[in-house]
Amino acid sequence: MKLDYKKIHIGSLIRKEIEANNIESSRICNFMNCNENEIEDMYEAVSLPTNILLQWCKLLEYDFFRIYSQHLILFSAKNSSTVNSQENKSTLPTFRKNLYTQEIIKFVLELVQTGKKTNAQIIEEYKIPKTTLLKWIEKY
Repeated sequence: MKLDYKKIHIGSLIRKEIEANNIESSRICNFMNCNENEIEDMYEAVSLPTNILLQWCKLLEYDFFRIYSQHLILFSAKNSSTVNSQENKSTLPTFRKNLYTQEIIKFVLELVQTGKKTNAQIIEEYKIPKTTLLKWIEKY
């Protein structure tokens, strides 16, 4: 499945996963504690509350939150002075930002191979280190 990480429509992604797994609507309604109309509304939703999305993750055994994490890796602005000052103040757990999944690597390499973006554009727009990008190109 080709995913546009810039424009995430979570409802349609959930619907595709439901269809791929042939899950009956009665099971979904029972698990989600709602009716079929409410389920259809969720399929049409561009975004969902996190508690609802968590239920979908459990039902489908798929981490939909990773899609948003990958969006952040690709499209969030990175400013080292801001990041350092926020890390000191935050009580939230910290995570390594540069965990590139196979999907991200594939997405970036496809941009290079199809000529949609140059190496320089990818380095600038997605803040991927030049050496990392060159290793990906060589390896894959």
